[in-house]
Amino acid sequence: MIELYHHGSSVCAAKVRFALYEKSLEWKGHYIDILKGEQFDPAYRRLNPKAVVPTLLHDGNVIVESTVINEYIDEVWPDPPLKPADRAARARMRLWTKAVDEDLHPICAEITFVSCHRHIINRLGPAKVKEFLDSTPPQSVTPTWHSRKQELVTRGLEAPNVAASFRLHDRYLQKMEDVLQDTPWLAGAEFSLADISVTPYVNRLDMMGMSEFWAKRPRLTQWWERIKARPTFVPAFLEWCPPDLTSDLKVFGSQTWPEIKRVLAE
Repeated sequence: MIELYHHGSSVCAAKVRFALYEKSLEWKGHYIDILKGEQFDPAYRRLNPKAVVPTLLHDGNVIVESTVINEYIDEVWPDPPLKPADRAARARMRLWTKAVDEDLHPICAEITFVSCHRHIINRLGPAKVKEFLDSTPPQSVTPTWHSRKQELVTRGLEAPNVAASFRLHDRYLQKMEDVLQDTPWLAGAEFSLADISVTPYVNRLDMMGMSEFWAKRPRLTQWWERIKARPTFVPAFLEWCPPDLTSDLKVFGSQTWPEIKRVLAE
């Protein structure tokens, strides 16, 4: 039995769902509404002390960290393989998964909160917002996420260094464009965990109405079309995101985009 604790808009949870669907595995989902603070429930924190999703349960094992979970999935269920057969290509794959963990995920969290999630959280009302922010453990998305999330929710685009996060995401999109000049997939000739790892971060921009990021990047555009054409894409990414959340991402993200374009042009 595979059990997955996840949320509809979580990029990390989507990454694991993508891998599960690519393997055609059956799994039981436990939906954790991270925008209402359900991840701070003591029972869940015993499974995942960082109070984040996803968490995978399998054969009595509790596996956390989405990159680790996907490696686990590929080792336990090796067919079809999600790691390239060639050693050099596997190394390139891991450079992408490392970049996601170190750079793309933290900046995506910032971009999402300033563009959308702060508006959703503020609907909770002042007392619940304070409870939500205070409940974030010191060590979570980043070592300083507790204080940083408070800045992002309360100050939005005026929070320090937000512009740098958008610029860094843009540089990674250009890196994808450059790599895809030579290969159809990020690690080489084969679709792999590299593509699975990066897809949620492109999808997040797309769902927030920010696809103009790659309007002048034809190879990235073609890669994105190939990703969306996979039969696993819609169930992994779109079907699990509730309609009201899908709408919020698009509405709030689109409202933010003109300011982001200004920042990127500076």
